[in-house]
Amino acid sequence: MNTELHSTRQHILDVGYQLIAERGFSNVGLSQLLSQAGVPKGSFYHYFKSKEQFGEALIEDYFSGYQTRLDVLFSDPSLNGFDKLMTYWGKWIEASDSLCANQRCLVVKLSAEVSDLSDSMRVSLLKGANNIIAMIANCVQQGIDDGSIEVTDSKKAAEQLYHLWIGAGLMSKLNQNTECLKQAFDTTALVLKGRVAF
Repeated sequence: MNTELHSTRQHILDVGYQLIAERGFSNVGLSQLLSQAGVPKGSFYHYFKSKEQFGEALIEDYFSGYQTRLDVLFSDPSLNGFDKLMTYWGKWIEASDSLCANQRCLVVKLSAEVSDLSDSMRVSLLKGANNIIAMIANCVQQGIDDGSIEVTDSKKAAEQLYHLWIGAGLMSKLNQNTECLKQAFDTTALVLKGRVAF
């Protein structure tokens, strides 16, 4: 794909992400997306066969960027495993506390909405979430190895903590504050230090 084609496709995805993170997938019409992006309808269909395929591409693009940022944090040699993970969860609170809706977690935003609408989008979300859980598990293992984390099963801990945070993210949206996330942060620290078990 040449640079111009790639940048047009990426522009559609970037504009779509902002709209969908703010309004939801079902509430964003194709004409609204194209108008906001300044792209003709024919160009959209050149890159995406349908709105559903656009949704899959949007999810994949979101997770690609998310994993890149997470990889930078989790490979920071100046932090131990515990500090890397607590920095990650702290950034989750900061993003959720932001007034800018497009900083919020797309997994929390779309999971319930698209799971019953599109199996392919549900699978894309699940694949992305599982990749994040695997990265968290690797970081938990780093912490076990460096002595900063006191759990016995890195995979199980990663799954349980991610589930905790997704639930806290949903409750945060309902309450329209970050109190649930702050509680999850405190619980996470206790779990990683072996003081609380799920």
